[in-house]
Amino acid sequence: MKKLIQALIVEAGLIALQYQSRIDTVQITEKGAKDLVTEADIAVEDHIRKKLAAATPDFGFLGEESLETLGEKSRWIVDPIDGTHSFIHGQYYWSISIALETEGEICLGAVYAPLLKDLYVAEKGKGALKNDQKIKTSDTSELAQAMVGTGFACLRANLKENNLARFCRIASRTMDQRRFGSAALDCCLVGDGQLDAFWEQQLNLYDVAAGALIAAEAGATVTDFSGRPGLNPQAVLITNGRVLAELLELM
Repeated sequence: MKKLIQALIVEAGLIALQYQSRIDTVQITEKGAKDLVTEADIAVEDHIRKKLAAATPDFGFLGEESLETLGEKSRWIVDPIDGTHSFIHGQYYWSISIALETEGEICLGAVYAPLLKDLYVAEKGKGALKNDQKIKTSDTSELAQAMVGTGFACLRANLKENNLARFCRIASRTMDQRRFGSAALDCCLVGDGQLDAFWEQQLNLYDVAAGALIAAEAGATVTDFSGRPGLNPQAVLITNGRVLAELLELM
């Protein structure tokens, strides 16, 4: 399965790049207020879905742009372009995400950033790789020395409870902050030691399923904002473990 999704996600990246190279002609529509979808999102997901269905016909499928199909024990979880706004604007930080869930547990995941040429992959219990090289979390032990990442899906959704106050609390206590625009890739950056922590709220499972597994297999903690272990897309906190306690005080 690992070889299958590694090859497939690179194929999907090439398709996405073809669309981005002619973005001025690509159809872009609104799914909701401040929430865009392009024909590239749909084409990439369709390509992935068809290839996975052919290889694993008994598996279910959950994608951002299509209806969920059911499988008995396993399902694929796919975000065809995580960071659509970045994609539309010709920026680098967007990614494609594929995860495999079996009996409720994410056991395989891949995240690919085509313009960065970075391919992250992990299997449950076997560690995490970036471009076939093993990765691990950072050694930063104090929040004052930490670089953290976050996102603001809550603002696009116009939610009353948003990330602004939490961001201000954390920003004032950390060395630096980043907002890249792809939650899947942000999770991987924690696993790769490029970020010391990442948090976001009001996400969907397809945004973080693969990335959270990759981070965890690289040594990261995956909790909610109260410190409860496990992946909760509504309140995702991923850290190198060393700054977790300090961050929980600010959540």
